[in-house]
Amino acid sequence: MDNQIKIGQIERLTQNRVVHVFQDVLDYDYLGNWETRGGQNIEENILREFLQKQGYSDVLINKAIEELKKAAGNQSQTLYETNRDVYNMLRYGAKVRPTLGENTQTVYFIDWQNPQNNHFAIAEEVSYTSPRSGKTKRPDIVIYINGIAVGVIELKRSSVSVSEGIRQNIGNQRREWIQEFFTTVQFLFAGNDTEGLRYGTIETPEEYYLEWSKKDESFGHVPNRLDRQLAQICQKERFLELIYDFIVFDSGIKKVPRHNQYFAVKAAQDYVKNHKSGIIWHTQGSGKSLTMVWLAKWIRENMDNGRVLILTDRVELDEQIEKVFKGVRENIYRAKSGRDLLTQLNSIEKPIIGSLVHKFGRSDDNKNVDDYIAELKTSLPSDFSVKGDLFVFVDECHRTHTGKLHQAMKEILPRATFIGFTGTPLLKADKTNSLLTWGPYIHTYKYDEAVKDHVVLDLRYEARRVAQNITSQDKIDQWFEERTKGLTDFAKAQLKRRWGTMQSLLSSKSRLEKIVFDILDDFYKKPRLVSGYGNAMLVASSIYEACQYYEIFISQGFDKCAMVTSYTPNALDTNFKEYRVYQQMLQRWGETDVAAFERKVKKLFIEEPAQMKLLIVVDKLLTGFDAPPATYLYIDKNMQDHNLFQAICRVNRLHTEDKEYGYIIDYRDLFQKLEKAVTDYTSGAFGNFDKEDVIGLLKDSFEESKKGLEELLESMRGLCEPVEPPKGLAEFIKYFCGDVNNPYSLKENEFKRVQLYKLVGKLLRAYAEVANDLDKLGYDQDQQKALEKEVRYYESIAREVKLASGDYINLKAYEPAMRALMDRYISARESEQLADLTDKGLVDLLIEKGAEIDEELKEKQVLQEKEALAEAIINNIRRLITDETPNNPKYYQRMSELLEELIRKKQEEDLVYKEYLEQLAKLAKQVKNPADSNEYPNWANTPALRALYDNLPLRFQDKALELHQEILQKRQDSWQDHPLKERALKNIVKKVLHGIDEDELENIFEVIKNQHEY
Repeated sequence: MDNQIKIGQIERLTQNRVVHVFQDVLDYDYLGNWETRGGQNIEENILREFLQKQGYSDVLINKAIEELKKAAGNQSQTLYETNRDVYNMLRYGAKVRPTLGENTQTVYFIDWQNPQNNHFAIAEEVSYTSPRSGKTKRPDIVIYINGIAVGVIELKRSSVSVSEGIRQNIGNQRREWIQEFFTTVQFLFAGNDTEGLRYGTIETPEEYYLEWSKKDESFGHVPNRLDRQLAQICQKERFLELIYDFIVFDSGIKKVPRHNQYFAVKAAQDYVKNHKSGIIWHTQGSGKSLTMVWLAKWIRENMDNGRVLILTDRVELDEQIEKVFKGVRENIYRAKSGRDLLTQLNSIEKPIIGSLVHKFGRSDDNKNVDDYIAELKTSLPSDFSVKGDLFVFVDECHRTHTGKLHQAMKEILPRATFIGFTGTPLLKADKTNSLLTWGPYIHTYKYDEAVKDHVVLDLRYEARRVAQNITSQDKIDQWFEERTKGLTDFAKAQLKRRWGTMQSLLSSKSRLEKIVFDILDDFYKKPRLVSGYGNAMLVASSIYEACQYYEIFISQGFDKCAMVTSYTPNALDTNFKEYRVYQQMLQRWGETDVAAFERKVKKLFIEEPAQMKLLIVVDKLLTGFDAPPATYLYIDKNMQDHNLFQAICRVNRLHTEDKEYGYIIDYRDLFQKLEKAVTDYTSGAFGNFDKEDVIGLLKDSFEESKKGLEELLESMRGLCEPVEPPKGLAEFIKYFCGDVNNPYSLKENEFKRVQLYKLVGKLLRAYAEVANDLDKLGYDQDQQKALEKEVRYYESIAREVKLASGDYINLKAYEPAMRALMDRYISARESEQLADLTDKGLVDLLIEKGAEIDEELKEKQVLQEKEALAEAIINNIRRLITDETPNNPKYYQRMSELLEELIRKKQEEDLVYKEYLEQLAKLAKQVKNPADSNEYPNWANTPALRALYDNLPLRFQDKALELHQEILQKRQDSWQDHPLKERALKNIVKKVLHGIDEDELENIFEVIKNQHEY
């Protein structure tokens, strides 16, 4: 077999090769091409044969298959709920009773313990027609285990983005397509020969599809990347293991593992089996909590009397872990006190326990270790002994892995096995001692690896200085002497030492005001902050300073901000500034309880970033707080090592497409930003880490911004390179929209347009990010003008293509909130003109202006070429027809035929250009406003009535009004996609249209379902 990949290789060749990989490399059976045969997600004959080989009786087999089909076919639930029920049945078996009165028996549809006992197979081009929607789709390859569809693969040619295959999988899961097929599916794959394989599961958003580890050396003899990754995941033993041990249904989201989570758990299993301790170091944001969940589940199921104790050292981490475990329906008991914890360990009742580590006792570094442990032992119950085989997970173990607390744990739990988890590297000074204490690294996943895998975002760093000077030393001295009269010299010296520190200087109100104005300027300039999709955190040095910051922000009218600190107002503090400011803040947010207030603002910060733009913090929320919208972290506090590492990772979480980086703005020069420190920041705040452990964590914002901007320009040039000369507007429209004579080309070329819009959106965001700093980036005046001209050129191409294709409104989500930025930075004049078309679109403008539309658009400096304008109008009308067809198939089919006839006449030169525009305007009016047509009776005065009139069989057309009235009177609330309510409405239709056959009924019912009036 020829393994060489040719550029633009067609999908069929790729698919043929992948089929051979499953057959020859993985030893799967080939069921055939099912394009004409059709297929189901439960192939009953294959499943029945497997169950017979397993020794089940026919009675049990019949009942078990009936239970499985019933679960998979449940249309009264969401896809998530049905898929979860099916998964539980696959994993734990179906509980069935042979006959009434007999004991329940469990029938397993998959032999999880003996992979080779199962029937692994693939079928290609599996044609499936949804019984609900009537739509047919044909996945490229379906993976079956014992006749149950557990995997779907969509393949694309090498020149088409793997994103197209992902979107195909996502689209097929919608209710209006073949959602029912996916009720049994566990893994979804998309791939091509240039980008390799991506995987997810049901309802996984595109941005969360994953790539398997490049470090996996299995199947190294398979030369092609796509084939190798498929083989690595779908090898029989591993594929079963991934399904059985590594799928969770987490608070409404089904999740499959990232490769780092899988390999960490696999490595940890060997340690657990041998009761060896060790450390799992997975960088912040890479899914450490779920790794704990999967390892805990494995221990519970595979170790006799296995129990898990999860220790953290901060309340928010304890709460977060409880939330994760409960989200996946794993019961975890949070110990209420040290005594409660010891009580639970002394009993076998609670298999998974969470606790704060300091509940083992008080920590006092000045106390003798032996005395400390002796004190702890005296508080133990007389009959204390840990029940079961205990495994202790210590979260953020870098903070508790040495010293008294760790020794206390080892003393109290002498037979326990300790697994340390950390999201930060170990300090150089502690590394040797830590590895001796805990044992070796079980698995590591460093920051640069996570960034490359797009598990977390790259961080960009910028140091900002706020210059300060003393206006008059003499006046300061005079002021001090006047206000300290009567104090001894010793007392004066103490006072000077207290207030003569650098911190006091840095806390001056004038400095804080400058920082506030600096941050507010970012909220007016930075794309993520302007759009409201992103928000920020400000780290202050003290609660008092946080209050100062809050007051300054409020005084500037910036009221969508709040403080979250460890401060709680109490009656003894009424004279303090903190008390007054906190009371004002609580009152502003309508709360009296601090805990309730914090829950509210954190929820807003995460879920509605435009309503909570800034959180001012001191220590809280700098660990264990996952807020994907958080994009900027402003630091005005001296921090280093672990605390700083964790803090900056608050802004590295993936979010919407326009969040491409997390930004660290440093007002304390923590990284000593000299020339050397740009590439070697371990000389500053991370000086106690080994350089190789933090490589790739921070990048200089200016340097990376310039590099990123130039890379995007190169990508834009490459994307537009295939456009035919002379690369005018018509050529761009033809390349991105296709041949206007082909009614399918608009859809076929959609992936290229999406690529264009995404790339231009990224380019505009990158340019807006640095528009005010081009001098600092090294661009001279001529280069700045050339850069602005090129960016404006690509923006105009995307704008023209959007108009020409009809995408202008439908796909503008690819540039969220960019219009405000463009008004400010790039093309204010063009943007303002284009805004006139935002609500109308080209079809509306054509109806309004008629044949004069070309003059109108020439004035606006858009679509000035006649050929381009004509093609743009046709594309827009065709898109409108396509979008509206489900509402009234017969009417819009006629409109489509009229459009094709017009195009034919123009090609034969029967129509001059102006007449052609007039005819298009007339057709557009009919398409847009069917009510203006003279072909309807007077009573057909709503879209729904016209749809019934057009689509009812001729013998029932006079019944349209009666049917319309019956539907309005007797339809039930939320009837669509509810099987019982739909059936009731169908009976009403059959009663009015007496004698209608089943095919006719299904056709008209589909039309009824698409009417907004019903």
